Amino acid sequence: MRIATWNINSVRARADRAVAWLERTGTDVLALQETKCSDAQFPHAVFEAAGYEVAHVGINQWNGVAVVSRVGLADVEVGFPGQPTFGADEPVVEARAIAATCGGVRVWSLYVPHGRAVDDPHYAYKLAWLARLREAAHAWVDPTTGDPDAQVALVGDWNVIPLDSDVWDVTKFDGHTHVTPAEREAFFAFAETGFTEVSRVHVPDEGRYTYWDYQQLAFPKNRGLRIDFAWTSPALTPRVTGVTIDREERKGKGASDHVPVVLDVA
Repeated sequence: MRIATWNINSVRARADRAVAWLERTGTDVLALQETKCSDAQFPHAVFEAAGYEVAHVGINQWNGVAVVSRVGLADVEVGFPGQPTFGADEPVVEARAIAATCGGVRVWSLYVPHGRAVDDPHYAYKLAWLARLREAAHAWVDPTTGDPDAQVALVGDWNVIPLDSDVWDVTKFDGHTHVTPAEREAFFAFAETGFTEVSRVHVPDEGRYTYWDYQQLAFPKNRGLRIDFAWTSPALTPRVTGVTIDREERKGKGASDHVPVVLDVA
């Protein structure tokens, strides 16, 4: 089975491109982030015509996550247990997490909050969001509260630059989010639950980015970030036989600023 994650940066603008990529690569399950539409606006028909089922949660033009699958789509769950809320006046659970069981694997499509600035409430929200997700992940595979044999994939846009080598020039982020010790600690804490970040295992090379800004010729100059990742549960990790970062998908007119990260699962 082939599972991928892709921050599509507006699914309505890139639905045809996404389906063409699915068909070209033989991908069975695709987790999407930043769909930027409500449930009613999601282009279900485009994916369904290609043989894919869709689970999506979106409220407006911000955030939005989905799982599309041609190997089954069961037990859809919007949000994870304890997912924090955000908002000054009326805090809400944002459309940042959705799960479905596809071909026996519990696939979570995740869009981690950006953080905005280290002195912004959004930064504290980001850290709390990651902490609650880690607690949920631990519960899913813990022998007492969950199932050690659970096949779980936490995939998506994590909005964290884990290593200095995951950005073209780390000094550009001095004093900013994505590289703070607290964010990196929150990211690596998933290893304490027994999960493994498999893209690093299979693609350890430096300079293998997943995101390039649209401005200042960032892509041609390879001024990128590696912020899209896949953490897999102890039982699923041995089944991952390879990972690909599809840099080619950043090329051409109308590309997303992120590229797909693809897991091959035996």
